[in-house]
Amino acid sequence: MLILWVLFVPLATTILAASVSWRPWIGWATSASSAAVLGLGIALSVATMTTPELALHGSLRADSLSAFMVVVIGTVSILATLFTPRTMRQEMESGITTSRYARHYVVLMQVFITCMLLAVLTANLGVLWVSIEATTIATTFLVSHRRTDGAFEASWKYVILCSVGIALAFLGTVLIYYAELHTGAGVHSSSLDWTSVMSVAHHLNPNVTRLAFALLVVGYGTKVGLVPMHSWLADAHSQAPAPVSALMSGVLLTVAFYGLLRFRAVAAAALGPTYPRTLLLVVGLASLLLATVMLIAQRDLKRMLAYSSIEHMGLLAIGAAVGTPLAIAAVLLHILGHGITKAVLFLSSGEIYHLEGTTEIAKISGLLARRPVLGGIFGFGLLSLVAFPPFSLFVSELSMARAEVDAGLWWVVAISLACLGVIFAALARHARHMLMGATSSETTVALTTARSVAVPLVTGLVVCVALGVVSWPLQSLLTHAAHGVMS
Repeated sequence: MLILWVLFVPLATTILAASVSWRPWIGWATSASSAAVLGLGIALSVATMTTPELALHGSLRADSLSAFMVVVIGTVSILATLFTPRTMRQEMESGITTSRYARHYVVLMQVFITCMLLAVLTANLGVLWVSIEATTIATTFLVSHRRTDGAFEASWKYVILCSVGIALAFLGTVLIYYAELHTGAGVHSSSLDWTSVMSVAHHLNPNVTRLAFALLVVGYGTKVGLVPMHSWLADAHSQAPAPVSALMSGVLLTVAFYGLLRFRAVAAAALGPTYPRTLLLVVGLASLLLATVMLIAQRDLKRMLAYSSIEHMGLLAIGAAVGTPLAIAAVLLHILGHGITKAVLFLSSGEIYHLEGTTEIAKISGLLARRPVLGGIFGFGLLSLVAFPPFSLFVSELSMARAEVDAGLWWVVAISLACLGVIFAALARHARHMLMGATSSETTVALTTARSVAVPLVTGLVVCVALGVVSWPLQSLLTHAAHGVMS
């Protein structure tokens, strides 16, 4: 029943938002819905610690990995939906949107969240594909919410590239189904069930599985933002409203990566670890290198954060390539830390855009002097993003590097550290200008930041520190999830 409640809560909120005209209390209702999802995710995590797999009529299932992803979605959704009333009020005051489009925004956000939850809780790999495709449809309209030329262009680029990618993922899924049907293992009608696929993975045709996994890496990798199908990401993230960018960067990318983790386990069982490791290392290192180059010359704040997402998705792909329990556990911790950090940064960048009227880095200067609280939040968010201790990304990146060395991939660690060093320098240069750059004499008066902005964002940063210092709340769950993905 827990699984059903996780899906019912946001679905009921969607129906509520669709049935009434926009009111600020609807925005707060979506926050309450996200908080309920987080609470149910925690309960589901506890349940999967004692019962490795929970199933509901064969259509829904949850193990520790699924439960962990529900926690990630719930956590980031709370931060994003808390800013919904404020974002809608600001946009209506400036004439960007109307109450009609505000209602559409809330409904699409809830559909978006529901589809992500379904993707991680479904027992069927075909429904996983449908759910991720549904997120593309919902987020396409969210990216174009402001109805500017740039927003429409970004949404078209997003829907075309992601539709091509998800079509490749569909072909890969069909090939896995074909390989399973020809194992001679007496597969039943529910053969796309994750448990059924894993039970016959050792008997899958190697050639078909090899082609299928390559298509799945490119296909789902498009939604993850991995090279070579990454080019939609910077445009979509820079044009979407800040809460949408927070959800897309914080959880949508990693929900698609969840699909890759599932299929990596199938490929490793059918082919051995070498092929999936090689493929994931290639796309992971390529993504890391591309992000490094793009971050050096970046001029727009939100595009800078978007290319940073490509960097972190590359790190996740490298960690998944190693495939050991330590590496997978570090990958999962990185997913949570990155999600919270990116939510904080995109939401604070939205506030910066509202106050400064621009996201051009060159035009934003002296934030610490003029808006000390907001500037401080953004500065600490960047420290978390570059894996500065004691934030959780430092612990997860260190653990991934240790796992890579243990696997004999010291050269991968060397390349990664070189890229991360350049990225640190590039982000530090941008941050120095935005936070401590010169200000005119007329703008030196420090301005306060609303508590409704500061409290959620500071709380998110505190959680990132707590996750980096105290491993107890998640250690057992991460261990169970890592072993579950490898079984």
